[in-house]
Amino acid sequence: MNPPQNKQKSRPPAAPGGGATVDQWLSWLELIHPTEIDLGLDRVLLVLRRLFRKKPAARVITVAGTNGKGSTVASLEALLQAAGRRTGAYTSPHLQAYNERIRINGQDIDDATLISAFEKVEAARGSVTLTYFEFGTLAAFVALDEAGLQDWILEVGLGGRLDAVNVIDADLAIITSIDIDHVAFLGDNREVIGFEKAGILRPGIPAVVADVDPPRSVLQQAVAQKVALVRAGKDYSIEETREDSGEITTTLHVEGDTLILPTGPLPVPSVAAAVIALRILEPQLEKDAIETAMAGVKAPGRFERLERYPDLYVDVGHNPHAANWLCKRLQALKGEEQKVYAVYAALGDKDVEGVARAMAPVVDAWYLAGLGVPRGLTAAALRARLESVPLFGSVDGENSRVTTSDSVVAAIAAVKADAGEKDIIIVFGSFFTVAEARTLLI
Repeated sequence: MNPPQNKQKSRPPAAPGGGATVDQWLSWLELIHPTEIDLGLDRVLLVLRRLFRKKPAARVITVAGTNGKGSTVASLEALLQAAGRRTGAYTSPHLQAYNERIRINGQDIDDATLISAFEKVEAARGSVTLTYFEFGTLAAFVALDEAGLQDWILEVGLGGRLDAVNVIDADLAIITSIDIDHVAFLGDNREVIGFEKAGILRPGIPAVVADVDPPRSVLQQAVAQKVALVRAGKDYSIEETREDSGEITTTLHVEGDTLILPTGPLPVPSVAAAVIALRILEPQLEKDAIETAMAGVKAPGRFERLERYPDLYVDVGHNPHAANWLCKRLQALKGEEQKVYAVYAALGDKDVEGVARAMAPVVDAWYLAGLGVPRGLTAAALRARLESVPLFGSVDGENSRVTTSDSVVAAIAAVKADAGEKDIIIVFGSFFTVAEARTLLI
């Protein structure tokens, strides 16, 4: 998970010695740079050149976007493995263990390999200061390179243009969606944010844009760099049909062909973008193999069902764009006699009002929880920020359906006492929120 915020240190402590654990390394990484986020590529590039004399031999696929990046990475990882490729994936943040961030052929990296990569980055950086994320990104590159993989699928941490992941040129780029988030770093409108996301594009490389209405800044960058751009809604489309049984069939239409996509826990636009990228990278893979590979793909914390009777789902969605998707997903599941109980805990720098408005149409009762991490809102602070928001689709005065708890664990206990067997519980709002729920329930 993300490290604590800005810790000021005049002299960083010495690196962990031999025999140090992953946790000891991570604690040290939190202290070696004055700020948690320091966008820019100069320092990372300097250390990268000490670690790699030339670009790694693997094919690099870089994934940027406001939402849906992790789902796209998981989907493309499964597809490339179905094509017989040896894959590596780098994602962030993690939910419960840092090792989740680096996957080698679908398996989380082991402690020994991770520590070895940390040691190599530390030996190479010399006096160069690196943030927690930058150091971890370079360590991921080392580990993936030493594993001899054919494809690296890299998820951008923040933005794109100045993110540490972007220090390596992509052979194919994917932009999943563009909306407003991380305003302090990326700007407060889609055009500015789109420019940052489009920073992962490279001259002449293919790119997939899953946003059906991309900002002009993305399209302008694609034209300027002569990028072979494949766009959702223009070069391919997604069609959803509801059967008489209530089941939804999702069809991907591309170049006169059709593929059936799973209507599962992952956002369909992200899954579709991965399929389109696969068709560019490995055009020989048969349609049946693609559909089979996609059938079982899932990603921890992405509309993940952890319990039955009542069904309890967790989702890391933390901005209005993600909440809109989550609301629609719940509406598709919700029966006439079912209620949706929402456990919501969030960070203070997020648009919690926008998230609540997006979820209001489907939620019957709210359980607001405190989040005991840096930047986390207490339940009282969260409720105060939502006082002016109609939490149930219309102002009906039924505030008795809003309860507060000091923690996510306490809120889950309260909601499980109230929900019936046929109801739906959704726990969402942050990676931290989902991590607490998974630690409790798994």
